[in-house]
Amino acid sequence: MKLSEIKHILKEKETIVFQLPDGSLVPSHFHVTEIGRVEKKFIDCGGTVRDESKASFQLWEADDYDHRLHPEKLLSIIELSEKVLHLDKDAEIEVEYQGSTIGKYDLEFNEDRFLLVNKFTTCLAMDQCGISENPKEKTKKSLRALSATATNTCAPGSGCC
Repeated sequence: MKLSEIKHILKEKETIVFQLPDGSLVPSHFHVTEIGRVEKKFIDCGGTVRDESKASFQLWEADDYDHRLHPEKLLSIIELSEKVLHLDKDAEIEVEYQGSTIGKYDLEFNEDRFLLVNKFTTCLAMDQCGISENPKEKTKKSLRALSATATNTCAPGSGCC
């Protein structure tokens, strides 16, 4: 979800509800303790230099069970963050939430609640690593390579293994 999308949704809502990937809800007394701009510059395994920028929301729950973050308050925090941190309105949002460790989630919306969606690692240079983007595709091997391998195998009792 982009920053512009959450702002649009918050303008239409009276309450904010976050759902974890397992279906449970983030307790309603949660806080958004920070909104930030996270910059990441890295080299993938294929040698390509990449730049990534995201808006980061950190959710936290305290013992103040009567606390409720209202949509207009979260919207004002987002707008201040945009101004001060120069957040791009099209920046993708990454949500941090404390589980057994700090989890990072993508954010989606399903008409009545925000969904924290599990993130997964992936290879960004699959074409250079010989990995198929379609996991059901099998790597094709030449018959010559297979027959060459077959002739270079150890024989039982030869002591090569």
